[in-house]
Amino acid sequence: MVSAGILLYRHRGDTVEVLLAHPGGPFWANRDEGAWSLPKGEAGDGEDYLAVARREFREEIGIPVACDAAWPLGSVTLRSGKTVFGWACEGDIDPARQHSNSFSMEWPPRSGRTQEFPEVDRVEWFSPETARRKLNPAQATFVDRLLGILNES
Repeated sequence: MVSAGILLYRHRGDTVEVLLAHPGGPFWANRDEGAWSLPKGEAGDGEDYLAVARREFREEIGIPVACDAAWPLGSVTLRSGKTVFGWACEGDIDPARQHSNSFSMEWPPRSGRTQEFPEVDRVEWFSPETARRKLNPAQATFVDRLLGILNES
């Protein structure tokens, strides 16, 4: 399984901040550190990964990513075995404007009731240090790669 996502970043004075997404739904409601992610989603066979990353950003954030250059951040492999490809884009959005698509699932389990949940229940800007703690551990590498790119330019 392969996913692709965008790590949106912005400059705040001499610092950089990155935008992370917190997954929605009951399994993630009380989880924080290690639970956040790049806005990302699954790629189908033959799909262009950058196009998938842009589509998933729009679906999970509710705002199209608008950046002139997308810097490839390579890929990481999650503990689940899923491979995630990431790109960095510079931009700025107001987290209060975020609205995600939703998914349905039986909840509570074995209740026979189906409920709707947002794929992403919130997004926030974080410093690189905080982002490393908030992110799924494998995805924290994307922050380091972004900082490497920014330090080279």
